[in-house]
Amino acid sequence: MKLVIGGTAQGKLEYVLRKYGLQQNMVWDGCIQNHLERDEKFVVINHFHQWVKGRIISGGCPEDEILPFLDCNKDCIIICDEVGNGIVPIDPFEREYRERMGRILVQLAKRAEGVERIICGIAQKIK
Repeated sequence: MKLVIGGTAQGKLEYVLRKYGLQQNMVWDGCIQNHLERDEKFVVINHFHQWVKGRIISGGCPEDEILPFLDCNKDCIIICDEVGNGIVPIDPFEREYRERMGRILVQLAKRAEGVERIICGIAQKIK
């Protein structure tokens, strides 16, 4: 698994498609729920942070739910916005989401074969 992070509109998806020679139809946009048990050869999950937020809102546990997907899709690429920078939100839910998202990214980074941060469309290798 590879993890690609960065701010909103920094060119993460374009970078991944270009680097790996992939097509847009190989991208799941913010949704893995229907694909948790599928075994795909190569999958790109864009807007992973939106899936996490949706699962928290619906009472799910994205921390645990992502593990079966990763076990079945070891070659996937996860693209996620960084949500922990900037001003701490006043809203309690937004603070919880931000903290949980950060912890999930820590766990994904530990499992990842590689981690890249994209800034202005340029990759910075972290791992």
